[in-house]
Amino acid sequence: MCSGQFRCGGRATFQERTMDQVTDTGALARQLNVDPYWAPFTSNRRFKADPSDRTMISAEGCYFTNANGVKLFDGSSGLWCTPLGHSHPRIVEAVTKQVRSLDYAPSFQVASATTIQLAERVAEMAPEGLNRVFFANSGSEAVDTALKIAMGYHRLTGNATRTRFIGREKGYHGVGFGGMSVGGIVANRKMFAPGMVNGVDHLPHTYDQSKMAFSKGQPAWGAHLADELERIVALHDASTIAAVIVEPMQGSAGVIVPPIGYLERLREICTKHGILLIFDEVITGFGRTGWAFAAQRLGVVPDMITFAKAITNGIIPMGGVIARQEIYEAFMSGPPAAIEFCHGYTYSGHPMAAAAAHATLDVYEEEDLFGRVRALEPLMEAEFHSLKGEPNVVDVRNFGLTAAVELSPSAAGPSMRALSIFEAGLKQGLYMRYTGESLAFSPPFISTEQQIKDMVAILRKLIRDAA
Repeated sequence: MCSGQFRCGGRATFQERTMDQVTDTGALARQLNVDPYWAPFTSNRRFKADPSDRTMISAEGCYFTNANGVKLFDGSSGLWCTPLGHSHPRIVEAVTKQVRSLDYAPSFQVASATTIQLAERVAEMAPEGLNRVFFANSGSEAVDTALKIAMGYHRLTGNATRTRFIGREKGYHGVGFGGMSVGGIVANRKMFAPGMVNGVDHLPHTYDQSKMAFSKGQPAWGAHLADELERIVALHDASTIAAVIVEPMQGSAGVIVPPIGYLERLREICTKHGILLIFDEVITGFGRTGWAFAAQRLGVVPDMITFAKAITNGIIPMGGVIARQEIYEAFMSGPPAAIEFCHGYTYSGHPMAAAAAHATLDVYEEEDLFGRVRALEPLMEAEFHSLKGEPNVVDVRNFGLTAAVELSPSAAGPSMRALSIFEAGLKQGLYMRYTGESLAFSPPFISTEQQIKDMVAILRKLIRDAA
């Protein structure tokens, strides 16, 4: 039994008996039993055949350390979510303080003061007119929340026939059934077709290598592809369409940058037909493009924005939706004591996540890190475009502090060239993302110019070695 009010003593914890007592990280990797572990979005059999390179033991600043003792530059900010690097002392302090004062508070009928303050802060950062914040725990939950808000809004405003959603090919909107349905990545959809949301259609994607290869920033070609929305509206009738959802910059598909004028045209068509426009900014939100939101950089204001990842520096999961005030007000009907929106999560606006978010936003502001992204972007662009002409490099794309290198397919099979470079990077000091034939990069905002140059230098060697 436990002695005292909260403490248990005597026996070492399971982690102390295993991880913390092993000083040889290679030995740790060898003793780990990986059989019970089912990894997400991972080639599990390949991972389990040799997990040591892929098993992360620690992280600090811009670097991971894996079980083989290799220090890896975090070229992708984790999964786009740690722009302040790892173990940031301000966040560690904030989370430690919060767990001592209020570790959890329900989000139904009551709320954490820390969370209420965060909603105000996020609303102040958002594009003008978007000022109501609903918290979730991930990008997937944020997307499904936004879709439900859109459908509910139309029902409450007398347009109950507006139930259809329009996504985009190559789009990624998480793994909930709603987000999967509006998403356009075939591998994420094909196994789950029976569970798809009915009535979803898709815009064509905006990537045409023959027209935009090696574009710097936004491609000049492709704005006309937004006019496909008019064709879809004519096919289904505007009175059936609730919302269009797109990523301002498609991240999971490999940094597909919007053509100049494309998003402006989508906004124009949605406004014309009374369709809500949702920007999925789970990747681009909170500074990745040099502004708080890509909507601000691109000068296009949607009706809702979904966010997650960088709001807490990835330390504690949090996501959410920012909506226009008139959308929120449409729900504020019926008896005053009624629950207006029957939706939410046990951990919506968790006080621990809110504390991490406040500390993260403090650092962004105090160190002008969005400005730093803008300052680093020309270097990022120049370094990555210097890879043009390297073996099997068929395209380079960049926007904000992101870049992708497109590779020619390998005779070994789909994605194998990118996979081999990814795996070699784990041995030679670079962590990156690979998707299909693309290698994607989104380094921490705190990266130095030299670190970005070194990242590209390692990548260049890896590309040559794989040729």
